[in-house]
Formats: sequence, C-alpha cells, structure tokens
Amino acid sequence: QVRLVESGGDSVQAGGSLTLSCTMSGDASSHIYTGWFRQTPGKEREGVAAIWTWSRHGGTTYSKSLKDRFTISHDNAKNTVYLLMNSLKPEDTAMYYCAAGSSRLAGNAEALLPSYYHTWGQGTQVTVSS
Repeated sequence: QVRLVESGGDSVQAGGSLTLSCTMSGDASSHIYTGWFRQTPGKEREGVAAIWTWSRHGGTTYSKSLKDRFTISHDNAKNTVYLLMNSLKPEDTAMYYCAAGSSRLAGNAEALLPSYYHTWGQGTQVTVSS
C-alpha cells in the first residue's frame, strides 16, 4: 500500500506562486497515477490535475479552468509529485490533497474524479489573500 504526504501549503498574496509536494512511500507499484484535488468547507472535492506516474509516459490531465496556471510534474527518483501554482487567486484557497489511483479504466476525465482514487494524503492548506 502506498502512503502519501503533502507539504508546501502556505498563506500567500494574490498573484503569488506556490509549489506543493506529494511524497510517496511504501508500495509505489500499487498505483499508476497520482492526482491533486482541492476542497473548501461545504463543497465537493474538486479535481485539479493528475499525472500517470508509472505508465503512459508521464501523461497529464488538468481541470480546464486551472490548466493555464497550474502544472503537475513527477520526480521518479524522489517518488514525489509536484503541483506548481502560479498567479494565485483568493478563490484558490482550499485544502489541497494528493491521491493515488490504479484503475486501468481511468482516462483523462476519470483521473479528475475522486472515485477513481484509493489512497489519500492528509492535505495541505493553501490560503490566498487579496
């Protein structure tokens, strides 16, 4: 079973940037893609981006509304997935989670759905002030 730990959350001014990290340990072969999600109180968890860490040559998928500002990447040697967030806005304020999934049926759209993930980290808080 893989274990995920997020870090890098912080309080920043609007227009700033942050890089979140998701460090994985345990049985890395138990999943084939890693996703970033975010959630605010009272709202459903929203898919931000995902990357196929162990297949599809590191292919990625993004939420259409975020793809111009956010970039997901993976460092195989460090077993870490990153989320670079640029031009941050107050509406980006949320708890950000990374998760591991292993469904071979997952395509670009499915990899942004929480139901396609079996293991989650504890989250890291991002707060953007205006």
